[in-house]
Amino acid sequence: MQRSTDRVLTTHVGSLARPEALLDTMREKEHGRPYDADLFARQVTDAVADVVARQREVGIDVVADGEMGKVSFATYVQRRLDGFSPDSGERLLPPSWQVEIDAFPEYYAGYLGKYTKTVAPMQSIACVGPVSYTGQEELQTDLANLHKALAGVSGVVEAFMPSTSPRGFGRNEYYPTDREYYEAVGEALREEYLAIVDAGFVLQVDDPWLIEILSDPSLEPGERDRTAREHAEIVNHSLRGIPTEKIRLHTCYGLNHGPRVHDIGMGEVAPYMLGIHAGAYSFEVANPRHMHEWKVWQDLPLPDGAVLIPGLLGHAQNYVEHPELIADMIGWYASCVGRENVIAGADCGFSSRASYAPEVHPSVVWEKFRALSAGAAIATQRLWG
Repeated sequence: MQRSTDRVLTTHVGSLARPEALLDTMREKEHGRPYDADLFARQVTDAVADVVARQREVGIDVVADGEMGKVSFATYVQRRLDGFSPDSGERLLPPSWQVEIDAFPEYYAGYLGKYTKTVAPMQSIACVGPVSYTGQEELQTDLANLHKALAGVSGVVEAFMPSTSPRGFGRNEYYPTDREYYEAVGEALREEYLAIVDAGFVLQVDDPWLIEILSDPSLEPGERDRTAREHAEIVNHSLRGIPTEKIRLHTCYGLNHGPRVHDIGMGEVAPYMLGIHAGAYSFEVANPRHMHEWKVWQDLPLPDGAVLIPGLLGHAQNYVEHPELIADMIGWYASCVGRENVIAGADCGFSSRASYAPEVHPSVVWEKFRALSAGAAIATQRLWG
């Protein structure tokens, strides 16, 4: 994993808006209707090439494939894991969401309507048999598309590929305990983790579930602590043997773009986050509920060799952050952990689900990336002279 050795590097979290023509084909595919598989493959390949080139054009150093071929950052694995079937039970929102919905019902009555613009609804699934990984072909296509796209551009410092953590997308109806279930999912996903690293990319583990565990109001504090530690152990086991410098962990407060007055503080999250073995840690900062929390890192030491990727671009609003503010925020973190240990990132993905109405308008996302690059340049001048 590259570091900000002589300038502040820039990156983001992963998902970006898919082209509308690709969404049209993906919609038919996800609904099980006839679609042109060759057309879909070409559309994904072309979309990855375009999105990688555009990342470099606007100044992103550490790039990704934008998750062009995935229906969502997490539920894509439903196509890559065996042992699951559709769940007829009611799909429940995460507890942290329900607290906010109960507090602001009028807001959420309108907000939740945006999910009608996705290419397919999120399907509830249940584990009904032994979990195994069957997504080798899709994964190899993703890896090949990213390699091909990188060959067409210059100036990329590094490339990463997101993969979900072993939690949050299915209910256990097969294994004797939930721990055994998550361990089995982690062992299956380990095949994907290893393949990403073996292909020469940095693996990003997407793990909003860590904060969800710590935010769950239905759990007593002791139970939250135990569950979060257990979750970290399971993720670490699935990552065993992979050099930490090839792993970055992303955790966040989820896709809930609401008031968020019930968010727990980063000071409560960070010790558990650092308990997951990674070389870099990506988390929310531009979210104004958490912008002030850089001070946590004045007293919390980083693991040896680790890097912070504070999110300096908001994924829940269409304002474009000012480069001077971005430079200031980079300076806050550099003052705590050292300039070489900060990479400028984003709070979360900008199209976590394939949607005709992504979280932030695509034209605004590219302007945000330009602002991030400009802010990193200002911070570089301040920190290196």
